[in-house]
Amino acid sequence: MTERDTAFYRVWAEVLEWMRAYAALRSGVLFEKEADFPDYIYRMERPYDLPTTVMSASLSDLEGRPVLMLSASPRHAVFKEVVLHPFESHSYRKLELAAEGKALAEGKRVFTREMLFRLADDLFGVPVEV
Repeated sequence: MTERDTAFYRVWAEVLEWMRAYAALRSGVLFEKEADFPDYIYRMERPYDLPTTVMSASLSDLEGRPVLMLSASPRHAVFKEVVLHPFESHSYRKLELAAEGKALAEGKRVFTREMLFRLADDLFGVPVEV
């Protein structure tokens, strides 16, 4: 794996922590692992060298219905990206590793924890604090 790929998966693991934190802070929201990376399902003697086994996860309602799904490209993909997909929507966003290699970005705009929380608040209908 290249240094850039390693950085991508490190940042992905951080975003998963943001999702867990959001679910812990908001009542009525669950963090759910949706799928593991194929490497961890079919190891074929490969060591566990990614910082997480989770390939896709969601912020879901209490009945387990996904509201916001995020997924990362598997190791074998040429272009590494994280896809943010609000359920019941035709739109989605793609994030790539930012130029400095320490965050995800949509184009040149760095994706932050606050942006994730704001998006999730909108989707879950959390009132805006003034």
